[in-house]
Amino acid sequence: MAVEGPLILDEDHLIAQAAVDGAGLAFVFEDYVKAPLADGRLIRVLEDWCPSFDGFFVYYPSRRQMRPALRAFVDFFRVTG
Repeated sequence: MAVEGPLILDEDHLIAQAAVDGAGLAFVFEDYVKAPLADGRLIRVLEDWCPSFDGFFVYYPSRRQMRPALRAFVDFFRVTG
C-alpha cells in the first residue's frame, strides 16, 4: 500500500533515521547524524541558516534560597555536562 502525505515525528532519532531512509529533510542536533553525514548517506542543506549549538544553559534567579530539586538538577548537569 502506497501512503502519501507528511511524516510527523517527535523523536530526534526517528527523524534522523527517516532522513537517512529518504523520507525528506530533517532538522536535528548534529550528534544524531554524525555518522550519516560522515559517510555520505546525508548531506547538509541550508547550512547558512543553521546556527551552531553551544549547549544548553540554565538561568535561575539566585543561588541563595534555591529549591532542592533545582539544586539537584544543576549539580547533576554540572557534573555530567
